[in-house]
Amino acid sequence: MLCNSELRSFQQRLPEFASRGIRVVAISVDAPEINRRQRQKLGYTYTFLSDPKVEVIRRYDLLHAGAGPKGADIARPAEFLIDSTGMVRWVNLTENIAVRARPEQALKAFGEMQQAASH
Repeated sequence: MLCNSELRSFQQRLPEFASRGIRVVAISVDAPEINRRQRQKLGYTYTFLSDPKVEVIRRYDLLHAGAGPKGADIARPAEFLIDSTGMVRWVNLTENIAVRARPEQALKAFGEMQQAASH
């Protein structure tokens, strides 16, 4: 299950991401119906993707085997900024599920990338 406090914080800052042309997407090992219920129950308006076979999660080396409830595999906490060509431009990756990037960190990284690109 995705971390609710992190999801909520990104939902609250969604207009700021949208104004910069950033599309927020969450991905988890949860089945589509679980993600759908989560979005509806908590009022999240951005995209949730399901990766129950952990194909994408493995591709980005994010599998945290056995770390979920009842020893289930979950994704390690991570945030990415990926440009329109699919190039990863910024990553916040942690082993500690309590330490995650806040929306302001992702927005700051995006601003720094834009500033660097304009010079």
